[in-house]
Amino acid sequence: MSNDNNRPENAPPRDTSGKPVNVVKRDLEDSDDDTRGVDEVITPSSTRAKEQDAETLERKTAEIERKVADGN
Repeated sequence: MSNDNNRPENAPPRDTSGKPVNVVKRDLEDSDDDTRGVDEVITPSSTRAKEQDAETLERKTAEIERKVADGN
């Protein structure tokens, strides 16, 4: 790996003007990211929200099963 401007390899990245760049913040704020839509679909909003959805489905399933068993 080349060592631009004699910087150590663990030095923070800099832009073309020599100013430090927070690449994590830059990447998170990048609204033109082609993978943003895919990430939003694949990554769950939260584990707790998914657990609540599962509990709701289980309650509805149990209610339907009771109605079927009662003959309604």
